[in-house]
Amino acid sequence: MDVAAAWMALLALPGLGRRRARRLAQALGGPVAAWQATAAEWEATGVAEPAVLRRAAAARHGLDPEDLAGQVRRRGIACVAFGEPGYPRRLLHIPDPPLLLYHRGRAPDPSVPWVAVVGSRRASVYGTTVAHRLAADMAAEGWVVVSGLAEGIDAAAHRGALEAGGPSVAVLGHGTDRVYPQSNAGLAERLAGQGWLVSEYPPGTPAEPFRFPERNRILAGLADGVVVVEAAPRSGALVTADLALASGRPVMAVPGPVTRRQGLGILELLRAGAPPVADVRDVEAVLRDHYPWAAGGAPVDVG
Repeated sequence: MDVAAAWMALLALPGLGRRRARRLAQALGGPVAAWQATAAEWEATGVAEPAVLRRAAAARHGLDPEDLAGQVRRRGIACVAFGEPGYPRRLLHIPDPPLLLYHRGRAPDPSVPWVAVVGSRRASVYGTTVAHRLAADMAAEGWVVVSGLAEGIDAAAHRGALEAGGPSVAVLGHGTDRVYPQSNAGLAERLAGQGWLVSEYPPGTPAEPFRFPERNRILAGLADGVVVVEAAPRSGALVTADLALASGRPVMAVPGPVTRRQGLGILELLRAGAPPVADVRDVEAVLRDHYPWAAGGAPVDVG
């Protein structure tokens, strides 16, 4: 049994969840050892209430980790576990890194800058134009554009990068075999062919509201910096910005009209000290300042 298969099985058990599964594996010598341990050994760890652990341990009967892994492979989806070769180094030291990363497509070069471009789903023409242009210019520089495949700013950023001939990474709040919103189905297929679709959720997982804030820590963690283009107060884009700061990544903001609600979140970021940026040279200057040891201002495989 490999590590990824063991994590898949542990995470499939009722009542366990990502944090409890991680603590259980840490207490018992890794995910494979945890899967093979007795119910009494699970209870002895104290990582959850005894009834919760007994119920999860009992649910192992009839569940085959290798079969779960095989089902994923047969869908044409790859999976890498935390710490294994191929797991993004940028995610190794973020708070609560994903235990598994399901993916389609090809991972871009980790040694070039990866920059997230995020913002409002209800973007203006101004916002989508700026996001598209900024992403295209980053791709022309050989950088990787990261976003979340949502409507509005995210979709504009992905399209800008792809149309400039570069790769783009989409971090999903559902399984990699699904698309949300459906209007981005064609874009998702282009990303699978020219970029990378990634998710911590197994195939078949539907898009639900709570998953998108949860996935934002991965989006922020994969990026060397985050550029926010239009965002309402308390929006998902600002959540991503906060998570980026918690992971030690710089956050930048594109100034926008304060006459729109989507400009007020940007104003919050600027007041909090986020550097204003208008083009790729501005972003490069921020990265150079944040990663002064990197040649040309470009962080090299951070983490």
